[in-house]
Amino acid sequence: MPGSSMQAHRLRRVEEAFASLPSRYLGAEEGYRATVQVRLADLGRTWEVELRPEECRVRVSPSRRPDVVVGTDASTWLALREGRLSGLDAFSRRRLWARGDLDQAVGFEGRFKLPDDRPPLLRMHDVRVRSARISCLTAGAGPEHAILIHGLGGAKSSFYETVAALSPDYTVHAIDLPGFGSSSKPLRAGYDPRFFSRHVLRFMDALGIESAHLIGNSMGGRVSIEVGLEAPDRVRTLSLLAPSMAWLRGRGWSPLVRLLRPELAAIPHVLSQDLVRRRFWTMIARPDRVDPSVGDIASDEFLRIYRSRSARIAFYAAARNIYLEKPHGRGGFWTRLEGLEPPSLFVWGSDDLLVPARFSRHVAAILPDSAQVVLAECGHVPQVELPEPTHSMLRTFIDSTGRRRPLLPLAAVESA
Repeated sequence: MPGSSMQAHRLRRVEEAFASLPSRYLGAEEGYRATVQVRLADLGRTWEVELRPEECRVRVSPSRRPDVVVGTDASTWLALREGRLSGLDAFSRRRLWARGDLDQAVGFEGRFKLPDDRPPLLRMHDVRVRSARISCLTAGAGPEHAILIHGLGGAKSSFYETVAALSPDYTVHAIDLPGFGSSSKPLRAGYDPRFFSRHVLRFMDALGIESAHLIGNSMGGRVSIEVGLEAPDRVRTLSLLAPSMAWLRGRGWSPLVRLLRPELAAIPHVLSQDLVRRRFWTMIARPDRVDPSVGDIASDEFLRIYRSRSARIAFYAAARNIYLEKPHGRGGFWTRLEGLEPPSLFVWGSDDLLVPARFSRHVAAILPDSAQVVLAECGHVPQVELPEPTHSMLRTFIDSTGRRRPLLPLAAVESA
């Protein structure tokens, strides 16, 4: 029968692709060990790929507990192996799902050469910056660099779709800030904007990046601003998605917050997955826009990282610094903001419960040449909730490098 013949042909091609993995393996860093299970639902088959520093083994019908489970279909898997599609593209199109360590899942394809000895479309790697280690996802080979910086409690995974959107034209680096994701988590670090800013600049130095477009969400937006204030010559543009700003009012808890030390977070405690999942959805204005699996993946990733004592301390230290940041006076955020030089785009969500869009009025008064947009019916993570209009704005803005842009009207952008 034609159908069974096509199925057999597809299975044979998939088997050949798996069989080729050991010869295409690029190796891994010393001490690396991971077991990746790949499930192809349309074929009803599962393969297990065991990765070690110098070897890769492939088994059929695995039984052991893997570090990562990746699910997709045969056509997508073949497109990934042949370099016609990247894992980030497949993920953004909901043609691929993953459970477990997301860095290992996404970085899996970067450990294998493509046919004809072509390099992989992306790579997950660590960048050493003095005594710290910054985990980074790099994709694309454009002449200009873009660095994506996540928010509080997040990781580079919150920018996967942004990497896919920008990598055709730019070399894109999505990083985990120290204390978050897969980066190192020093116990005695400051975890304030200047601490993070220094590490972003050291990251750029380590990779030989003279200047870059910075794109930051929430706390990552605040860190991007700090880099722009401290080293304006290293920043081509700033794209700030619901950036955290020093609060102008509502700081009545400051005396108590000052007394609460982040080190208290070292005490073991449990957060339920349901609580974390609900917290994620409060950042989305219209949940019907976002695939439910995105919330599950985000909450799983947060809880996996939060189990670490040092990660909990970093989270609470950064949150405390955000709340306590001085707004005015010598060294105050809003006072310093007047000196921001790089061309800047501020994107706000009209229904953001964490960073209200009314901050746009204060920014307009201080930085009248900045570009600003308020996205209608959007919450705190525009790149996740409204990826297409957000990424379109980012591309348009960063293409205008070196030209000051007029203030965009603060009219809400209609969204589907």
